[in-house]
Amino acid sequence: MSKFNELPAWLRWPIYALLGILLLTLVQIISDTDRLTRVSTSREMLRWAVPIFLAGLGGLFSERAGVVNIGLEGMVILGMWFGAWGSITYGPWIGLLIGIFGGALGGLLHAIATVTFNVDHIISGVAINILAPAITRYLSDEVWASPTTSPATSTPDRYDLPILGGGTVGGWESPDILQSVAQREWFFVSETAELLRGLTTNLHFVSIVSLLLVPFTSWLIWRTRFGLRLRISGENPNAGEAQGINIVFYKYVGVIISGGLAGLGGAFISTELSGLFQGGNSAGRGFIGLAALIFGNWRPGGVLFGALLFGYVFGLDLKDLDGTASHALLLVNTIVLAGVVVWALARKRISDAVLAGLLGLGAFYWWLSAEAVPGWWSNILPYVLVLLVLVFFAQRLRMPVALGQPYRKGGR
Repeated sequence: MSKFNELPAWLRWPIYALLGILLLTLVQIISDTDRLTRVSTSREMLRWAVPIFLAGLGGLFSERAGVVNIGLEGMVILGMWFGAWGSITYGPWIGLLIGIFGGALGGLLHAIATVTFNVDHIISGVAINILAPAITRYLSDEVWASPTTSPATSTPDRYDLPILGGGTVGGWESPDILQSVAQREWFFVSETAELLRGLTTNLHFVSIVSLLLVPFTSWLIWRTRFGLRLRISGENPNAGEAQGINIVFYKYVGVIISGGLAGLGGAFISTELSGLFQGGNSAGRGFIGLAALIFGNWRPGGVLFGALLFGYVFGLDLKDLDGTASHALLLVNTIVLAGVVVWALARKRISDAVLAGLLGLGAFYWWLSAEAVPGWWSNILPYVLVLLVLVFFAQRLRMPVALGQPYRKGGR
């Protein structure tokens, strides 16, 4: 296991994903359902995951710079309104840019409060979360004569990835490799191809950009001078200042980038998920993005994995009208918790093993005694997963050392 942990993150996360697909495939056979690996499920997973991922990635930039960003939810809401207004007024592409600008304004406000005036990070973030709905409600009433709803927005075109997802490129009809593999009904391989088709067909431009941001952000933060200075700002700002680094500047940049990414996620909600701005349509995705950030251990690949996990449950729920697929997830929970028991016993953590065993037995009993589960279970399952990760794996999480600590230039 130690050798596996030494593998680079870009290799470990795909292995985790393949193991997850294998588990879903086995559960599908036992539960006699095919909804866990359908194209529609993975497509909805990605659509739901994109704003969560962008908010979480924004939080990564802010918190790597040492600033806790509880205000991600408010920045998402600002991005929703400005993205909708820009899309309606100037078209979808300009709307996305204006949505980034709206979220960045929220980030700038948070940076001024926390970095310049040393306001408590939590208080500042909560204030932004309160202000953003009030500001957008006022703007909606002034611009659209409706405090909660905008006219329909325009949406950019969608794309299929050539070769993998088919489509037409310059008049050339591309093959669809994943579909041909999925139709062969090979155990595990076809299910994997089916899920991947949802990630390579009918893609929004922002979805493509979001996936590309994972390797780009990893390179930027861990392989560049900018990333090193950003991380120093969140690890040991006084040492960074002694080396001549402008810590205030990098904290500002990190928080503003954070707001811009959250704003892009909000604009995606307005132009793709909802097709309009509507109060309450953020559905707490900024908070969920913060949870995905913690789940992913402040790493871009981990944030994406956490966002996809959240998105999978929500996307599955949209297509699971009778609750049978969500019922099958109970068996998935049981098997995962059994694995946690083995992991805890191997490390002689008896209390964790007992807790995981009891939870696993409860999930297994529910799976045996019920034919379907109520809709509320799918809605709370992602949050339950985050709590379980914090309970069992908190000691493996490593937040930036100086996260949330006040910083004054010169150590004053």
